[in-house]
Amino acid sequence: MAGLWKSYQALMTRYPWTVQIVTAGSLVGVGDVVAQQLIERRGLSQHNVYRTAKMMSIGFFFVGPVIGSWYKVLDKIVVGGTKSAAMKKMLLDQLCFAPCFLGAFLTISGALNGLTLDKNVTKLKRDYTDALISNYYLWPPVQIANFYFVPLHHSAD
Repeated sequence: MAGLWKSYQALMTRYPWTVQIVTAGSLVGVGDVVAQQLIERRGLSQHNVYRTAKMMSIGFFFVGPVIGSWYKVLDKIVVGGTKSAAMKKMLLDQLCFAPCFLGAFLTISGALNGLTLDKNVTKLKRDYTDALISNYYLWPPVQIANFYFVPLHHSAD
């Protein structure tokens, strides 16, 4: 396991942008597998592989590039690796970026799942607030740790 982590770190140092995108797509895909198998309890025979592939594509083509770019901008706005800088980055991330990112993510997901514009807007109005509140339960402490412990070249190039 230590060898895999060392290899991953070496790839992140050499190809941070590519590894960021592949990691994001993979993690979004794993998240969908977890959702289908552990939350929805579909079982392997009922697993929607097409849905997982769509979610991975959102990770590859939206989540990875957008978050990677945002981290670069954020690192220019708030310089340094102190606890105070990590807190400032988290606040900017969660108050400015997260609401916009979440809206875009939900909209893209709805579109890829075949929702018409009207149905997508209705779903966004219905689900956005609950999703944002859920975001605020999970991501602030994760992001403080991320911004304090993970060097930028491991977040994006």
